[in-house]
Amino acid sequence: MMFRDERFEWDLSKAYANKAKHRVDFDEAATIFEDQHLLLMFDPDHSQTEDRFVAIGMSLSSNLLTVVHVERGIRIRLISARRASPAETMNYVQAIIKKNR
Repeated sequence: MMFRDERFEWDLSKAYANKAKHRVDFDEAATIFEDQHLLLMFDPDHSQTEDRFVAIGMSLSSNLLTVVHVERGIRIRLISARRASPAETMNYVQAIIKKNR
């Protein structure tokens, strides 16, 4: 899958390592930001040097992913991406249900 958008950036060696470890490439991970139900949370535990965020959303390949990222001006720098855990999946679904009430 190729998804290129100037809003996104990442370290190439980190992208390769992420793909090897989690089997999710950053091109796909970037597509979750198109999800109208994207769940975005601040990550205070990992925000010592810059504000980190955790996003849970559906990729254009229909995979529910959790993406850790930082915002640098208008750019989003991807740090890691993996399939959402069962707890993260439940949070995502509950947020959609709450939004639709």
